Amino acid sequence: MSDAALSQPLPTGAPGARANSRPNMDAKTPIAGGIIFVGLLVVGLVFTIYGLTSDMSESGAGPLAVAQFALLGVALLIALGFEFVNGFHDTANAVATVIYTHSLPAQVAVVWSGSLNLLGVLTSSGAVAFGIVSLLPVELILQVGSNAGFAMIFALLIAAIIWNLGTWALGIPASSSHTLVGSIIGVGVANQLLALPGTGTSGVDWGQARNVFVTLLVSPIFGFVLSAVLLLLMKKIVKDKRLYAAPDTSKPPPAWIRGLLILTCSLVSFFHGSNDGQKGMGLIMLILIGSVPTAYALNRALPASDTPAFIATMQQAHDVLTAHAGGAVAKTHDAAKAAVTDAIKSRNFDDGAVYADMATLTDAIADQVKTDGTIAKIPAASVQNVRNDMYLTSEAIRLAKKSGALDKAGFSADEVKTLGGVQKALDNGTKFIPTWVKVSVAIALGLGTMVGWKRIVVTVGEKIGKTHLTYGQGASAEIIAAATIGAADVFGLPVSTTHVLSSGVAGTMMANGSGLQWNTLRSIALAWVLTLPAAMLMSGLLYWFFRTVL
Repeated sequence: MSDAALSQPLPTGAPGARANSRPNMDAKTPIAGGIIFVGLLVVGLVFTIYGLTSDMSESGAGPLAVAQFALLGVALLIALGFEFVNGFHDTANAVATVIYTHSLPAQVAVVWSGSLNLLGVLTSSGAVAFGIVSLLPVELILQVGSNAGFAMIFALLIAAIIWNLGTWALGIPASSSHTLVGSIIGVGVANQLLALPGTGTSGVDWGQARNVFVTLLVSPIFGFVLSAVLLLLMKKIVKDKRLYAAPDTSKPPPAWIRGLLILTCSLVSFFHGSNDGQKGMGLIMLILIGSVPTAYALNRALPASDTPAFIATMQQAHDVLTAHAGGAVAKTHDAAKAAVTDAIKSRNFDDGAVYADMATLTDAIADQVKTDGTIAKIPAASVQNVRNDMYLTSEAIRLAKKSGALDKAGFSADEVKTLGGVQKALDNGTKFIPTWVKVSVAIALGLGTMVGWKRIVVTVGEKIGKTHLTYGQGASAEIIAAATIGAADVFGLPVSTTHVLSSGVAGTMMANGSGLQWNTLRSIALAWVLTLPAAMLMSGLLYWFFRTVL
């Protein structure tokens, strides 16, 4: 995958390739832009520190030891650094079309895209964040504040950053989502290999990983095929020839075409922020839960008025689960927790005793909340234990439903619905993202968008097809990319903006008969194939190093 394979610009003799049609991407950033960049960076850091200290103060968490505070600070900076790199690595795909069709000047396009990314992060649901977290080994999630937990966080983030920076340096559109998933799997495999025999250590949730793999595999195929089909449909329906002609000057396209391209760029940027920004959020929440469990292990923002309904829901769960326990004798709390943990590791819910164990955990949760009055008042010494009970019960319900074990055990549709409500109530108590985390990730991703974008933009705009990108091609690729990413966001699945958009551009080139630059496509395909094993190997080795050496 040499840099030479990507060093050839659009052939000047190719149709539509005019010397004066190449966008100007070398203009210096105005002083005002630099001031705004530094200002946002300072605001982000100040707001992060303020949010963290405020949450700790309100929760009653005592001051952290110097070493612990330093570890927390480094972990947060690395997590935000991943989102910053993600910004200039991935979002360049969104602005390539508006830049190469002269719909917006390069510097304006980058700032606009960064702003939409920021907005997308702030309005995201959080579903993707916790979907990524569920790929991790259950024992590392339960003990995320341990040495192994911090080794996990550092290993997977550093590996993802290294691969992203390497592919960016070569100008190769590679997937940050793909990279992060590979890093997580590498940590999971390494954790299993390092475990002592007979400890029952879990590795990767391969069922969840398979869902992610399918999404990452199918999305570029969708991008290629659907973008090509959409361009052909546009040619049938919209007869304006200007839409399908490569620009031969640096003048903007007609107003309605320009508006369409800016709209599609905006949608891709927004949905990229709402999907990719969540990955950093989920990892930051793991860091916070491990470092300051008193403040972040449980959602203390839940209103006290919800407490009676929460306790009633736990009681309903107890009744439903006990009815299918097959007469199994209830274990002690610690024994029940160990049994449910083992069931999650093995993905085995065929033994009715596990339902009795889950009922024991719901009883313990309800008793603790009933004793303290609300989730917010649970004492610091009990917070981590209650969170783990809630996490284990929710995860066990999710996996039992997913595997079909509930149907095998004879749960009725109403009972399954009841357990779904229980899972939602438990998730509301443990799966939350504070506003300051969203803001800090949004600023990191937004600022990253404004830096280092040129390498990937040139690749997408000049080195995929043999002719200059037309207005119709840019619009088709971005409409499909925005729709695909938006749909993945709704279903809580990570998807690669890079794969969808670059394959979409290739699809429109093919449909237009423009021809493809196969050297570039081979390099992109090779990066796509190597990303997973490379990220797995790097994160696995880093995890081993942090666990055994440091």
